[in-house]
Amino acid sequence: MGRQTKSTLRLALLAAAGLAFAAPAAAETVPRRVVSINVCTDQLAMLIASEGQLHAVSALARDPNSSAMPEEAQAFAVTHGLAEEIFLMEPDLVLAGTFSARPTVGILRRLGIRVEEFRPARSFDDIRANILRIGELLHRQERAGALVAELDAGLAALAAQPPSGLSIALYDANSYTTGTGTLADEIFRAAGLVNIAGRLGIAGSTRLPLELLITAQPDVIASSFRTYGTPALAQENFSHPAFLALENRKQVVELPVPKMICGAPFTLDAAFVLQRAARGQERP
Repeated sequence: MGRQTKSTLRLALLAAAGLAFAAPAAAETVPRRVVSINVCTDQLAMLIASEGQLHAVSALARDPNSSAMPEEAQAFAVTHGLAEEIFLMEPDLVLAGTFSARPTVGILRRLGIRVEEFRPARSFDDIRANILRIGELLHRQERAGALVAELDAGLAALAAQPPSGLSIALYDANSYTTGTGTLADEIFRAAGLVNIAGRLGIAGSTRLPLELLITAQPDVIASSFRTYGTPALAQENFSHPAFLALENRKQVVELPVPKMICGAPFTLDAAFVLQRAARGQERP
């Protein structure tokens, strides 16, 4: 960006800031140019927004390792979370996560741009609430209600199968696992499985020592088994002889991790994969 362009942008930002403070509050109208800067709000907005209503999504929305909708994201402009680029997109609503860049959120609000923040979903109740809230913000309540109905129908289908009672351990790169208070734990329970991390008193996400994994003897081991293309220390836990011996004796399931990062009806796909695996109908 040239020096003159930068100066012009600064003046525009200052002018917009002055207008934002001077202009009276207008009645809420349907947002026509929405920008999302969080991978989870990206996907909910793509699912809910009317045609032409969503202008841009975050760069992560196109990343198949982080997003369940990378192909759909190609239809939208991309933002890297910088206040300058978002301002120039002239949004009337910005959707952000509580972990989105704080300076960006602060600058946009000081410029009078409406920013709505969303906490990461840690339960199916959170997913419902986030869907309905975005539906309200975009004035797309009917579409949001249909997605909630889809989610509830999926949960009912999972609950219609008797729980297997089998234990499961999420064991991922760097030996990470997830315990209570996480979306993964909710997915395991919806699939009728018992998370060993909860039995071990683990809450949130943390490392699970290989010794504890072996001692717990889970019936099912779940992982993303993502490879980095070159040798990586983060995946050395998968080549340890003790893990390989456990892996040979247990059922191992590869999870669709991009569908577990954010909460939406597609999150249930992981639960169905696990439920089928527990019934012996699906083995990688």
